[in-house]
Amino acid sequence: MMLTDLPLDRPVQLRGEVDSDRLALLVARGEPDLPAAFGHQFRPARRIGDFVGRVLMDLERAAHELFPAWLPGAEHIDSPGGTGIAAARALAMEHATGSCHFGLFLADLAAAALSGMPRRSRFTVEVRARGLAQVVADGLGRRRLVLLMGLPAGLSVEQERTVVAGAEWLADRAGTGVWLCGAPLRTVDHLPVVHLPMGVAESADLAVAASAAVPVISGVGGDATVSGRPHPRSGCESALEAALARQPWASGRAWNQNYQSHALAEPVRLDLLWRDERCVVEIDGPEHCRPDRFEEDRQRDVRLQLDGFAVLRFTNARVQHDVEAVVRQIGIFINQRRHDVRRGL
Repeated sequence: MMLTDLPLDRPVQLRGEVDSDRLALLVARGEPDLPAAFGHQFRPARRIGDFVGRVLMDLERAAHELFPAWLPGAEHIDSPGGTGIAAARALAMEHATGSCHFGLFLADLAAAALSGMPRRSRFTVEVRARGLAQVVADGLGRRRLVLLMGLPAGLSVEQERTVVAGAEWLADRAGTGVWLCGAPLRTVDHLPVVHLPMGVAESADLAVAASAAVPVISGVGGDATVSGRPHPRSGCESALEAALARQPWASGRAWNQNYQSHALAEPVRLDLLWRDERCVVEIDGPEHCRPDRFEEDRQRDVRLQLDGFAVLRFTNARVQHDVEAVVRQIGIFINQRRHDVRRGL
């Protein structure tokens, strides 16, 4: 069975040598008619409402993270100040006209995403579920959304029933596929089971190795992160990526990656990473000049350096003023690292 054959109208259990994270990368690198993949980290819930609420919270965070990618024209709105919020709401209402979006919901979501402040929703959970699923799919350039969820072993009977009931509710009301990976369900037997062929696992391994330019979004504990591309709201990251894309030596780069030096360490978010060359590039806005942020950055740099990484920091102003000079400096370092590796240094 191919990934394009998996159902998007009901939950299914997936079996095979591939976890939800690798499967998300494979879906993201796949054909354009595949759905957008949203990796949801399972957290046990006793009630269906709690389970659904956590998924919707993660989807809303994802919509904020992806803004303005899902609202054409909003990339020209610089801030919520002045007429920014009103302009975002107007764009949302216009975009919803003649589409599957509900205008008032989309307008509220755009205003909240632009301001960076979550707002108490005035809409039913059904409206939120349908609207958020479509927005996240739009933000990732796909028509549909599938939730990928890795289940741990040892769930209780009550927890398994809650997961399945919640997944069925989301498939019905949000219009999403729900693919359950990980440990098999022991007490619920009415969900279809799909056995993925060995070729899927091999393809997933290749997707992980070539994931630098693949946008993947996941939700963890109410937070959401987009990996594999410049942040949608960062003009500096986009400008740097456009300049790097013209350089043959810049292959192997990966935007907005999580890094964890060991199992007990707190994960950190890296703006731009060349993993093989052990090079991290950070693009710093003015907030990094505050004493607390400055000290935090330096401590993080030291930890990365102890792990063998070099950290190159550039300010937003530097990138905006002369992005080509920034690219040249990065290129000098990357090429020198590769030369050293070839010499065995």
